[in-house]
Amino acid sequence: MPLHRKNIFRSAEPAPTTIYVRPGYNRVLAEQFEALKVKRAALVLDKIEAHSQGDLRENFGFKAAKDAIRAVDRKMTALDRFVARNTFIEVDPATWLTKPTDTLQLGHVATIEKQDVGTKRLHRFTFLITTHGETATDPESGIECLPHNSPLASALLGLVVGTQAQVRLPAGEALLTVRSIRNPTQAELDRLLTAIQPPEIEEEGE
Repeated sequence: MPLHRKNIFRSAEPAPTTIYVRPGYNRVLAEQFEALKVKRAALVLDKIEAHSQGDLRENFGFKAAKDAIRAVDRKMTALDRFVARNTFIEVDPATWLTKPTDTLQLGHVATIEKQDVGTKRLHRFTFLITTHGETATDPESGIECLPHNSPLASALLGLVVGTQAQVRLPAGEALLTVRSIRNPTQAELDRLLTAIQPPEIEEEGE
């Protein structure tokens, strides 16, 4: 059975925490919220216009505008909760080029062996332990971004080379071994760190 990386490396469940982000992330959050407010205001005008067109029972424009407003409201609420429950600390990736490499930290490139406890299958990956939301892969080196608050990164941070730790990941029990720790190069960071994007937030039920 093929390895399902989306299960192993998915982001941790939302919880009050400190999230490390790149400079500009807080601005992107604010811009996203303002964009949702502008979109909602336009939809309200559409709803008012549709309301003036007669019988609401057969007024599909009114219903569509009403549903769209509710969808925007859910996104705004989810974003507001995301910001309210977390503390965001901006970290400059330039500091990753010269970090000490005695223990695995945010900003390091690490080669990791992962052995599934149940199947005994062994997998080897090379990751850049990076800030929240990063998912890029460097086509030249094969290095993948691993967000610092993912289940796998949370289990790895603080380990030293040669350390083996048994952990429970979303895909099951695994033995993790750190094989190497180094600093990234500027070229690797240039290829891996793309433009900051707004977060993908799961809407919560009422």
